[in-house]
Amino acid sequence: MAAIHGAQAPRASVPSGQVFGVDIGGSGIKGAPVDLERGELAVERCKVPTPQPSTPDAVADCVEEVVRHFGWTGPVGVTFPGVVTDGTTRTAANVDSGWVGRDARGLFADRLGLPVTVLNDADAAGVAEMAFGAGRGRGGTVIVLTLGTGIGSAVFIEGRLVPNTELGHLELDGHDAETRASTRARDDEELGWGDWAQRVQRYLAHVEMLFSPELFIIGGGVSRKSEKFLPLIEGVRAEMVPAELRNNAGIVGAAMTAAHA
Repeated sequence: MAAIHGAQAPRASVPSGQVFGVDIGGSGIKGAPVDLERGELAVERCKVPTPQPSTPDAVADCVEEVVRHFGWTGPVGVTFPGVVTDGTTRTAANVDSGWVGRDARGLFADRLGLPVTVLNDADAAGVAEMAFGAGRGRGGTVIVLTLGTGIGSAVFIEGRLVPNTELGHLELDGHDAETRASTRARDDEELGWGDWAQRVQRYLAHVEMLFSPELFIIGGGVSRKSEKFLPLIEGVRAEMVPAELRNNAGIVGAAMTAAHA
């Protein structure tokens, strides 16, 4: 589904049990109304490329485009690829540095004229996976990792989220871990699945040493190809499973969070 620049769909009443979720990524911004009872997108999502440079105003334009495409008039949850505290973005590893210290919630709320909640993108994906996906009913320590432009992380202890962990920025062999084990690193260095799996294995072993999780949930777009790399990973004691909501998890988690704001 393509977004329509410059056009605004007719306003419609908000369907019961639905909230809008937007997932801001390093390469794309996507969103849709979410059916909160089923934890699924209510309709096909709308996606636009992340602008370059990804300044706050340029990204806000894209978020507005996605939301207006559906004529949405209710609460909106928005994810951000960095640390978010009380609606303010504190880091910006994979987007423009102008986001550091920005009141993102205020920016989006002013642009949309709607109530907005903003949270870390991996935290949103984790919330969705724990409620409706691979983490449903799981206790102990569960770590959700989203492999994409960077590496996002969401840590849950007995079902409770520890927000803004940003484990993709752990130092690993003298490097920021996501520069070695993200899918962007695999693409940029043209790594085969076996070579990349060895890097992911090294990263998972390091995270496991620090946190001793019972379960790793591997998300991001690459999760739909999990059979190509997860079986190649050895020496990790924790159970490893692909995310079930895959690349829609952030949208679902954003909507869930906005519904409880």
